[in-house]
Amino acid sequence: MISAIIQARTGSTRLPNKVFLELSGNPLIGHIVERIRFSVRIDNIILATTINPNDDPLEVWALQNNISVFRGSEEDVLARYFHAAETYGSNIIVRITADDPFKDPIIIDRVIDELVSKSLDFAYNNNPPTFPEGLDTEVFTSEALEKAFHEAKDPFEREHVTQYLYRHPELFSQANISHSQDLSNLRWTIDTQEDFQMASRVYEELYKSGEIFLMDDILALIQRNPGIETINSHVKRSAMYNK
Repeated sequence: MISAIIQARTGSTRLPNKVFLELSGNPLIGHIVERIRFSVRIDNIILATTINPNDDPLEVWALQNNISVFRGSEEDVLARYFHAAETYGSNIIVRITADDPFKDPIIIDRVIDELVSKSLDFAYNNNPPTFPEGLDTEVFTSEALEKAFHEAKDPFEREHVTQYLYRHPELFSQANISHSQDLSNLRWTIDTQEDFQMASRVYEELYKSGEIFLMDDILALIQRNPGIETINSHVKRSAMYNK
């Protein structure tokens, strides 16, 4: 069972309740789920939110939309992932964050295939990053997740799920997929109002219900309209993988 587990919560210091911000008439979380459903490798989607009562609306939304839901620790996201995967019998897990409106199912499937074909514990496309921020994809086995769950002690590793795997390549066979061109300067995630404005422009131009636009479509759009890229270009990329 290959599961996409979406970590989502309503709390956000810079952009509160961003998971329910509307893009082209639908909430951000809805678009993320819709895009993941275009994957040909993923068997099921699990929304993993927290036990905080503020996240009750996420559970209600998931159930209304026939999406599996799991609620767990707000701080220990690694534990939330482990118990979600265990609950739903996931053998391979695709980690999805709920602030990325442009997740690309073609890229996701490519990373899954890398893990499966080479019998890896962990595959990704962001270490080092060469894809636009927001297209990050991490795929790992349930065995790797269980080992990290039991052995990771650093609070940073508990919060960020995959950091124990990155930090211990001697324990986990892993590989990075790189893009032919370094596009890591592009910011395609939502953490600020400017990020949301950029995403809104792209959706206005490219979104059609029931269809999918991909990375190359966005690249072509910003080549025609370079002003879209500059809306949030001043926002710095996450320094996560330098830690």
